[in-house]
Amino acid sequence: MKNVLFAFLTVLFLVSCGASNKVVKRSVPTKTVAKSPDLKTLESKYSGNPDAEIREILKDAEKYLGAPYKYAGNTSSGFDCSGFTVKVFDENNTKLPRRSEDQSNTGKGISIKEAQPGDLLFFATSGGSKVTHVGIVHDIGNTGEVKFIHASTSKGVIISSLNEKYWNKAYLFARRVL
Repeated sequence: MKNVLFAFLTVLFLVSCGASNKVVKRSVPTKTVAKSPDLKTLESKYSGNPDAEIREILKDAEKYLGAPYKYAGNTSSGFDCSGFTVKVFDENNTKLPRRSEDQSNTGKGISIKEAQPGDLLFFATSGGSKVTHVGIVHDIGNTGEVKFIHASTSKGVIISSLNEKYWNKAYLFARRVL
C-alpha cells in the first residue's frame, strides 16, 4: 500500500506543474531562443507599455524569481505554478482560484496574438488538452516573442519563452483576467 501511495504522489508531483528545459534566471531576459521549424507560431502583436496595475503585478512576480518549487506551495519559501499566480494576483487585490485548471476558466479567452503582459498562459505539460500549468505573460519582445514568468517543478520561479520547444508544444491558450 505504501508503494502505491508513493507512486501516486510521485506521478502527481511530476505532472502538477511543468518544467522548463532552459533556465532563465534574470529579471529582464535578453536572449531570444531560436525557433525551430516544427514549432507553432506563438507571437503577440502587442507593442506598448503596460499600465501601472500590470507593472505592479510584474514587479511582484519578479521579486520571487529564484524561489524554489514546492508542491501546493504559495509562499516565497516555495511555489507551485498556480500558487504563484494566486499569490502575485492576491498581492494586487485580484482573487484567482487555487488550481490552474480552475484559473483557466477565469477572465476572458484571448488569442496569443492579443496577449500582453499580465495575461495568463495555460499549458498541458503531460500531453493531451488538460490544463496542468499556468504562467503570467512577462513581456513581449520586438519580434512578438512571448515570455512568461512561472513556477517550474525543476527550476522554481523563472522566466521562459513560448519559443522554447517544450513550452511551445505544451501551450494551450491565454486568458485576460484584468
